[in-house]
Amino acid sequence: MDTRLAEIENRLWSAADELRANSRLRASEYSTPVLGLIFLRYADHKFTQVEQEINSEASTSTRRRTDPKTQYQARGVFYLPDIARFQYLLNLPESANIGQAITDAMKAIETENVQVNGVLPKTYNRLEKGTLLELLRIMEQIPIDIEGDAFGKVYEYFLGNFAMSEGQRGGEFFTPTSLVKLIVEIIQPFHGRILDPACGSGGMFVQSAAFIRNHQKNGKPGQISIHGVERVAETIRLCKMNLAVHALEGDVKQANSYYEDPHDCLGRFDFVMANPPFNVDRVDRERIKDDPRFPFGMPRVDNANYLWIQLFYSSLSESGRAGFVMANSAADARASELDIRRQIIETGAVDVVVSIASNFFYTVTLPCTLWFFDKSKQDSNRHDKVLFIDARHLYQQVSRAHRQFTPLQLEFLANIVRLYRGETPENQNDSADFLATKFPDTKYIDVPGLCKVATIAEIEAQGWSLNPGRYVGVAEQTSDDFDFTERFTELNEELTVLNAEAHQLEERIAENVAKILD
Repeated sequence: MDTRLAEIENRLWSAADELRANSRLRASEYSTPVLGLIFLRYADHKFTQVEQEINSEASTSTRRRTDPKTQYQARGVFYLPDIARFQYLLNLPESANIGQAITDAMKAIETENVQVNGVLPKTYNRLEKGTLLELLRIMEQIPIDIEGDAFGKVYEYFLGNFAMSEGQRGGEFFTPTSLVKLIVEIIQPFHGRILDPACGSGGMFVQSAAFIRNHQKNGKPGQISIHGVERVAETIRLCKMNLAVHALEGDVKQANSYYEDPHDCLGRFDFVMANPPFNVDRVDRERIKDDPRFPFGMPRVDNANYLWIQLFYSSLSESGRAGFVMANSAADARASELDIRRQIIETGAVDVVVSIASNFFYTVTLPCTLWFFDKSKQDSNRHDKVLFIDARHLYQQVSRAHRQFTPLQLEFLANIVRLYRGETPENQNDSADFLATKFPDTKYIDVPGLCKVATIAEIEAQGWSLNPGRYVGVAEQTSDDFDFTERFTELNEELTVLNAEAHQLEERIAENVAKILD
């Protein structure tokens, strides 16, 4: 099924992207209407399945039939009027205004289904008739016999490719699936309330539901309650469509998480997951200096990283877990940011920190760090410990400029955390042999160059740094397995990162000098 789905995804994307390349549209003008058509194809597929069930039941039952719309919605599918059926649109005469017909179909779906009201794209008149007809034919190629979840995978595949082609804006709404999956595997959101205060297109929610399906017999996505915040209205529409094609519902609100708290977050959530924007400046700290969501104080530097970190911490319940992406520089930030980091470490909530290699993001080449909080560990033997993992040398090179984790690598990294927590490792992706090479007794041990458990006292001795490289050290290497070209490339990447960070520091110093002189 996975191989067949990958072929379908590649074929659909190749056709759709070739169509865009030959049109006058920018990726941002093209992406949302295309994603809307994937949603329409999905909704029609589910509607057809239920339609057949209802017709079969009607032929063998003498009971009075309820309202058709109610029958469909009671079975968890969108009710589609005739003008919103996929075949109706495909069979329209070439003289018809196809753009208006698709727009009318989207409006009709919103009218009949309140959960997508104001969500679906209605800009199809901007696309040329030939482009629309070809897009409908492309979407028709999605086989009707695939599982319903496959539509969600197709949607996310397109979402990721559009993010790649849209450059910097793409990074605002899409977090690489590899990183999302690793976050989910480590915080294990089996059930409860989930918050993403910078939710973008909703990837954290989708992968949480997938985690439940993969790890629990008869697990149902309804075991989690989804709550999101997103600043950009167009991105909220992408998110709600993403949830819809994965058969999920959530409370996603438009707001600016720095200044607004639409979900009343303080101490309320079992799980917090996010990929916040890095190094944001010009946040008005005066407006939020007394906000209880920032219990450790305002950073004096003009950088919002430690506002986000505090927001994630304060949103957790007493037993909650958080996992989020963070800029590398935050792990060693000095002055007021160091003081905030010290306070957070001293609470005992910091659980795991993972270094990630460069080139995982579509829009920036710099590496990043994954931080994990676990307030429940304060009553365990891990209460004064933090697990550091250096995963910078673990990846699959997808293309010259893009890397990801393989399923085996993801499971291996998550299993290190499971061993650290005293849990049984998993082997759904055949990682057992690889795990045994590092942990031969299937018990956690510190592995030079890979992982190290440090006490809070050891972290204090390192100046309260949360940089895994300071603790993990370097793996022993023999001359036989030393590859000069590979090592030189790695060192050059690290030098590039250091030069970029130095340049950022130079700019900040220059800005501060200018302020002093003024």
